Amino acid sequence: MKSFTYERANTAAEAVAAVAAMPGAKFIAGGTNLLDLMKLGIEAPVHLVDINRLGLDAIEPTEAGGLRIGAMVRNTDLAADARVRRDYAVLSRALLAGASGQLRNKATTGGNLLQRTRCAYFYNTDMPCNKRSPGSGCAAVGGLSHNHAVMGVSDACIATHPSDMAVALRALDATVEVISAKGSMRMIPIADFHRLPGDTPHLETNLQANEMVTAVILPRPVGGTHIYRKVRERASYAFANIAVAMIVREGKAARLALGGVAHKPWRVEAAEDAPAEGIADIVLAGARPTADNAYKLDLTRRTIAACLGDAS
Repeated sequence: MKSFTYERANTAAEAVAAVAAMPGAKFIAGGTNLLDLMKLGIEAPVHLVDINRLGLDAIEPTEAGGLRIGAMVRNTDLAADARVRRDYAVLSRALLAGASGQLRNKATTGGNLLQRTRCAYFYNTDMPCNKRSPGSGCAAVGGLSHNHAVMGVSDACIATHPSDMAVALRALDATVEVISAKGSMRMIPIADFHRLPGDTPHLETNLQANEMVTAVILPRPVGGTHIYRKVRERASYAFANIAVAMIVREGKAARLALGGVAHKPWRVEAAEDAPAEGIADIVLAGARPTADNAYKLDLTRRTIAACLGDAS
């Protein structure tokens, strides 16, 4: 790990100003992803701005009937909140499917949204990776791609986004609140927050330079049966081969988002409220699997069917 300087910010405005003032600076909250990347030499910030004291750790009702979740709310606390468990159960279940209890105690809402891919080639600095080193190539293309993306891929990157929480937020139509270095606030629909790789896989979100996530806003609750089913290679502390966030009403998938299949949470609204036998065909239209991960197509079909079965 390379040397760096460190400071604690006391306000959101102070934090974004500190990062903007020093090129190469980064925010740090729980650090569950960033510190690992620093140890491996993938991230090398020259300055860290600690945002744990900003007071962004509350879950509050909104005037519109939803919830405002501060960026510093820990995953454990969000999953356990009575309002989330009652009205946004798909989110609580997604959070509990992620990582381990120890990591959920540290990981934050904002950090969960911003975590980087777990592609083995991204983590191996001896291998080319357009996400880590733009223009160097993608070792996963033509390499071992067992758990890589099958949807929304490009010739430059076939990595998946690792978050379970973000998949549930996509199904719930959440909005991400951010603050800029100038102190202005803006709202980004979760559908527009993460990017597909295209020719610029190193650009993972639509955050502008030095912007910081301050909260996630949930709209009014969506009624129905909330399901989060994660298929993985061991029972815990593993990333999804396939994950399905589904809200079922009257036997149909009224909301449907997938994890483990794309560079961002994958939702195809045209599949929602479609007949059960046609949902997977709509979701998987345009899929580009590799020989290693073509199994994900059938696994997606079976997992969607299992979620509908769970709700019946």
